[in-house]
Formats: sequence, C-alpha cells, structure tokens
Amino acid sequence: MLRIALYAGSFDPVTNGHIDVVTHAARLCDRLILAIGLHPGKAPLFTADERVVMLQETCTPLARAAGCELQCITFADLVVEAARRLNATTLIRGLRDSTDFDYEMQMAGMNAGLAPTIQTIFLPASPAVRPIAATLVRQIAGMGGDVSGFVPANVAAQLKKKFAVQSR
Repeated sequence: MLRIALYAGSFDPVTNGHIDVVTHAARLCDRLILAIGLHPGKAPLFTADERVVMLQETCTPLARAAGCELQCITFADLVVEAARRLNATTLIRGLRDSTDFDYEMQMAGMNAGLAPTIQTIFLPASPAVRPIAATLVRQIAGMGGDVSGFVPANVAAQLKKKFAVQSR
C-alpha cells in the first residue's frame, strides 16, 4: 500500500520554509501531494496556476531525490475531503513556533473529528527558515526589498516580475 501524504497551504508564494517541509515530508511517504487551497475570501498575489508551476519547479527535484512521487493540486473544500479523494492517510503540517503549534493542534483535533483515519504529522521547521512567512515575503517584495534569502531563485524572479507589473 502506498503511503500518501497531503501538505496543504496557500503557497503564495512558495518560501524556503515550504521547501524545508517538503524536503522532510518526502522522506516519509511514497507520494506527496502539495495541495493549494483556494478560498473565495482571499485575494492571492499569484494565480493557482502560477503557484502550481512554482511548486513543481522547486519541489519535484527534492521529491525525486527522496524517491517520492510528487503531485500538485488545487482544492476548494475541506482539507480532509481533499485527502479522502486522493487516498491520503496523512496530513503534513509545518511548525515554526508555539503560535503555529497552538493553531495546528486545534486544526489537527478538528480534522481528526471529521476524518479519524487521517493522521496529522507535525514537522518542525529547521532553525534557518523559522522566521520566514509568505505574508512577510510578499510585503518585503512589494516594497522592493530583496527576498532572495527567503524564497527559491525562481520564486524571487516571479515576485520581482509580479511587482514590476503592478507598479506600472
């Protein structure tokens, strides 16, 4: 039986923190599904298709190196429903600090109530990427700051391009 894990997020943009989680998660499963959540109340910087491309470009080599199959999808319903549809038995969640832990514990409890057969696994962020948050990356990039230490090179280029277009 394949070990299928689902790692959900907005990935807007993909950060080195996300890459850190993917690197560790890929060693724990046979197939890792990166699931981009689409929420009508949010206005993301990047389209879903742009985020899928960035995830595939940055994460496929990492998964391949770990002997793991990678799949990128979008979903607009509950994460446990997406996991069920894709036969995932594990939800991967990254933790940066105690604030993340408190929130993620609540989510894990609610998800366990909705889908008792789907297990949540917490992966602590490596020390170098703990302060990285996609919201802060967007803010820094939007103000012309250098985000190259926080995101993969292809994502930094996409951020620069996106904000150059918006400032016209």
